[in-house]
Amino acid sequence: QVQLVESGGGLVQPGGSLGLSCRFSGFTFSSYAMSWYRQAPGKERELVAGISSVGGRTSYADFVKGRFTISRDNGKNTVYLQMNSLKPEDTAVYYCNAYRVSMYWGQGTQVTVSS
Repeated sequence: QVQLVESGGGLVQPGGSLGLSCRFSGFTFSSYAMSWYRQAPGKERELVAGISSVGGRTSYADFVKGRFTISRDNGKNTVYLQMNSLKPEDTAVYYCNAYRVSMYWGQGTQVTVSS
């Protein structure tokens, strides 16, 4: 069964950087498309970035383009989200997602951007 565990969240000042990691446990990590979502209090969960299974094609929400980078290491069964130039509105719980024929979710990691 697929299990996802995020790490790397924390408190950072505006303009700062954080790197998130998501470790995938289960079979055939390389066959899953991976993505990061986030959810702020009182708001719907929204897609932040995605990366394809084999080709490594990436996509980003408009509000993070040029600031965030998603990547994956299939040898380590891990997907990453490097977040630069963080803004207070980036504050949210960030969730890792895996998809093939269905979606799997991690528990989330809190990112707080504040002075």
